[in-house]
Amino acid sequence: MSETISEAVPGNTLSEFDRDTAVRQREPGVHDVRLSPGWAIGHALNGGYLLATAGRALGETLAHPDPFTVTAHYLSATTPGPAVIRSETARAGRTLSTGTAGLFQTGADGQETERLRVLASYGDLDTLTDDIRTSAKPPAMPPLDQCFSARDNPAGPDAAPEMGKRLDLRLDPATCGWAVGAPSGRGEMRAWFGLADGRDADPFSLLMAVDALPPTAFELGLSGWVPTVELTVHVRARPAPGPLRVSVSTVNLAGGFLEEDVEIWDSADRLVTQSRQLARAKAN
Repeated sequence: MSETISEAVPGNTLSEFDRDTAVRQREPGVHDVRLSPGWAIGHALNGGYLLATAGRALGETLAHPDPFTVTAHYLSATTPGPAVIRSETARAGRTLSTGTAGLFQTGADGQETERLRVLASYGDLDTLTDDIRTSAKPPAMPPLDQCFSARDNPAGPDAAPEMGKRLDLRLDPATCGWAVGAPSGRGEMRAWFGLADGRDADPFSLLMAVDALPPTAFELGLSGWVPTVELTVHVRARPAPGPLRVSVSTVNLAGGFLEEDVEIWDSADRLVTQSRQLARAKAN
């Protein structure tokens, strides 16, 4: 296990995340995208990756550059390949702009299906004041060299989902019992987080990072797919360069659904993102 989370991206190299979330404007409010299979969990694409992609389209449509609050409802499983994002402004104010976006794919029958619906408000993170009054504290985690990466997976590094190959995750050993068949029974997951190519975090990668860790359901003794139903993200500050600490917790699994509450802290010990999602969790 190395002591640095990743190496820097060469100066002229486009990050894989930037390339795979790129949107191309066809006309105002309509963007074409090609969704990459590199962000798949099983046969479906990761919800955070889809949210970051839709977020880019909204960033080109709205009058302000940065996502402040973004809520997404996942309507059906999204697959790699072409898609279109249709977005519109609901209101453009002085400090915030609010809009909606829908991500659509066309099936073999030629019919268009909406996969994702987003409502978001954007602002400018650089205009926020320095007044911070908080009782929140960064998660207590071991240093990087004492956390587990994909190379430490008992099943081998290639056992990770395709998306995992694009991330540099270092999981807190206290939340890794599921990986050796001994889940703790606590709905917790914590990790150091970075992109594998060394790209530093920004507001759009934070939209992906909130959904990037293994599900807390694994530590509760469940296995299998835990699809997101709804995800709300609050971006509270522009992250400082360096690795992020991500903490995920679940306190209520009931009726086949669970919530995941996420905090993301940057290298300057700032709480830069909070989120909550509702997900399906099937009993074994």
